[in-house]
Amino acid sequence: MQLKLGRINITDIKFGDQTKVEKGVLYVNKEQVLAAVADERLTNISLELAKPGESVRILPVKDVIEPRLKVEGSGGVFPGFISKVEMVGSGTTLVLSGAAVVTTGSIVGFQEGIIDMSGPGADYTPFSKTCNLVVVCNAPEGLSQHEHEAAVRMVGYKAAATIAEAARNAEVDSWEEYQHLNLYEGMNKYPQLPRVAYVYMLQTQGLLHDTYVYGVDAKRILPTLMSPTEMMDGAILSGNCVSACDKNTTYHHLNNPIIQDLYERHGKDLNFVGVIITNENVTLADKQRSSNFTAKLANMLGLDGAIISQEGFGNPDTDLIMNCTKLEKQGIKTVIVTDEYAGRDGASQSLADADSLANATVTGGNANEVITLPAMDKVFGSSKTADIIAGGFDGSLAKDCSITVEIQAITGATNELGFNKLTAREI
Repeated sequence: MQLKLGRINITDIKFGDQTKVEKGVLYVNKEQVLAAVADERLTNISLELAKPGESVRILPVKDVIEPRLKVEGSGGVFPGFISKVEMVGSGTTLVLSGAAVVTTGSIVGFQEGIIDMSGPGADYTPFSKTCNLVVVCNAPEGLSQHEHEAAVRMVGYKAAATIAEAARNAEVDSWEEYQHLNLYEGMNKYPQLPRVAYVYMLQTQGLLHDTYVYGVDAKRILPTLMSPTEMMDGAILSGNCVSACDKNTTYHHLNNPIIQDLYERHGKDLNFVGVIITNENVTLADKQRSSNFTAKLANMLGLDGAIISQEGFGNPDTDLIMNCTKLEKQGIKTVIVTDEYAGRDGASQSLADADSLANATVTGGNANEVITLPAMDKVFGSSKTADIIAGGFDGSLAKDCSITVEIQAITGATNELGFNKLTAREI
């Protein structure tokens, strides 16, 4: 499979008479987008703009989506939802790089998040640096949470697909090409290099903790092998209402830095053979089944090493350790990528599960650290939800409209793909 990504750099976003890109500015026709995203399940939908450096807070954040447009090859954007269920991962896709659609409005689940476009909170989220079309969706009383989530999810995809049409005639600033050979060709091309795969754990615990693969809820799948270019082309989408700090939004799935870094080293010091996607389960039997299948696939691929990332914390820590230990016992060296919930003082056990074989770990940071976010001039969504979102507490929202929360409440703050702003230093 061979995928070309044409990146069109967006440095500003404005409302205009037509949706287009001109000299790095994305102009959005408000009426066109609202017509495209209309959903009878919602009471009203409105559009706002949030730019880097502005005194703007978005709360509660449901999803973040990068606008992309398929112009050549099979499939289309967001397969299983916007386009038909055809294989993606090859051909040509245009990307409005630097732009994002952010969905917000009346809260779906308590595990939603905050994006501040300026101030100390902006340093914890990558989406303070994107030019955001904010889609505010409000639902009527009595709408079930699952219907509410589905409605907001589809509104986000439709908005992203609509504004991505601006890329069709825009000038491309840079091109990237990614190739994924079949197993036979890949083995023969780089026989001297260690064989490495990526084990991509998807949040699938239900109760609004859902991820979709070609439109299928991933809790219904068994672990399977995929080309990394499929993820880069929209095969995996977020339906999650999980803690904001380590939620993989749709934007994260499209721009997974582990996949990008493995491609950087592919053919140089390792042979990147593919991605094993697996789910995070609730029952012990399901955890055992999925981790067994993951280990079986890793063995069939003849792996020397694997990187394993998780999404979420607590219950999924067990899936993470199961996947890690079963690969290690087969002689496959692993690195796990996670984050920590070590208490506000950092003194508690970081993960809910552990094993001595999990001895190579990358951390996205401690989600329990506390921060005070100053008041903003504008709030898109509702500040009142600060008292009930994960990471907040009764009294998080002060009278002066500042918010004191754990960084757990900030979208992407401790992302377990490494798509965040935290780093480490020696002390």
